Amino acid sequence: MEKAQAALKAEIKELLKRRNAVLLAHNYQRDEVQEIADITGDSLGLSREAAKTEADVIVFCGVHFMAESASILSPGKTVLLPREDAGCPMADMITPSDLAAYRSGHPNAVVVTYVNSSAEVKALSDVCCTSGNAVNVVRSIPEGKEIFMVPDRNLAHYVRKVSGRALSWWDGYCPTHERLTVAAVVKAKEAHPEALLIVHPECPPKVVDLADAVLSTSGMHGFCRRSSAKEFIVGTEMGILYRLRKENPGKRFHIASRTLICPNMKLTTLEDVRDSLASMSPVIRVPEEIRLRAKAALDAMLAVPRDAA
Repeated sequence: MEKAQAALKAEIKELLKRRNAVLLAHNYQRDEVQEIADITGDSLGLSREAAKTEADVIVFCGVHFMAESASILSPGKTVLLPREDAGCPMADMITPSDLAAYRSGHPNAVVVTYVNSSAEVKALSDVCCTSGNAVNVVRSIPEGKEIFMVPDRNLAHYVRKVSGRALSWWDGYCPTHERLTVAAVVKAKEAHPEALLIVHPECPPKVVDLADAVLSTSGMHGFCRRSSAKEFIVGTEMGILYRLRKENPGKRFHIASRTLICPNMKLTTLEDVRDSLASMSPVIRVPEEIRLRAKAALDAMLAVPRDAA
């Protein structure tokens, strides 16, 4: 088994070199996929890093909206998504027609869209946000403006609480993070009383209220690296444990619940990566009209100062 996997990894590396390709893996991907990746990270961070490379081809081990983001930021590169059926249920909870209908009834509202959304929804938005910068993005909007966040209600609830701004939101959610219950967190804290609890803002509000720190996936990596604590309970998709443990060998990490597994994030296998590079498919390409409008919303986000008050 190990010999076969080593041969497969060698084959992938050779194909990456031949195609002048860069391999990206989201923090929630299978361990063996993260292990072979050129870059691992969160969805937008990966796309931005890939845009800087000299690669002609981006192989995105993640879900559909992430590959779209890579296409938006790197229109001159070929973007491959090894499993085209790897979707995001939360992104699917709001459609372009849903958002267009809202906008027609609220023409003066500022629509803040989480990057975990389709390119078409981004294209109908004023500004995008990540889980790490959503508070700053909302704080940067002039007082008195109507603010509407899509598609994640839990992130919006957290942003409203921390920013102190009035806002409304679409009733979407991440099914994986939604499964984390207060009871599961209490059980984990009882089992590991010395551990800090870190959770993703996509978790339910009552879980977020129990956390020692509320962080994006990239935020979790930085926090655990800098923290003097030696033990952590992690409230996000379990794929993140691979890199946390690799980067912090002297520290211990416990998943808050065994239910924290995203089936879409686990679809991509090494065989899928090999086959995608061999066939140069499936290709993800965002139509230019949609790409330009979606990029404008991403650019508006990137223009927000990190210390927006």
